Amino acid sequence: MDTGAKSGVGTYRDLVAWQKAMELAERVYRVTASFPEAERFGMVSQMRRSAVSVASNIAEGFGRVRRAEFVRFLEISKGSLFELQTQAELARRLGWIAGGELAGLRELSRELDAVLRGLLGSLRRGRT
Repeated sequence: MDTGAKSGVGTYRDLVAWQKAMELAERVYRVTASFPEAERFGMVSQMRRSAVSVASNIAEGFGRVRRAEFVRFLEISKGSLFELQTQAELARRLGWIAGGELAGLRELSRELDAVLRGLLGSLRRGRT
C-alpha cells in the first residue's frame, strides 16, 4: 500500500476486523439455518449476503493499492454490517430469531463496528 497501511499485518486474515466479520458470518449462517423454508431466497439469502459482504469488503479493501481504496471498502463493509443489523432485528420481530441469538448477534456486531471505526480512524490519520 502506498502509505504503509499494511505495516505489521501480513494478510487481511491478520486483521481483527476480518476475524470478527468471519465469526459474524458464521453465526448468521447458523442462525438462518432454522428460518422458514419459504424465506430461503428471501431473508435467509439477504442476511447471508450482507454478512459475507462485511468480511469480503474488508479483504478486498486490504488488497487494494491505495489507502483511500481501503477506506472506501471498509466504509462499504460498515454499510453491510448495518444492513445485517436491521435484517436481524426484523427477523426477531417476525419470531425467527430467539432473543438470546439476537443479543449475541448484536454484541458481535457492536464489537465489529467498534473495530471498523478504529481501523478507519487510524487509516484516515495515516497511522496504520
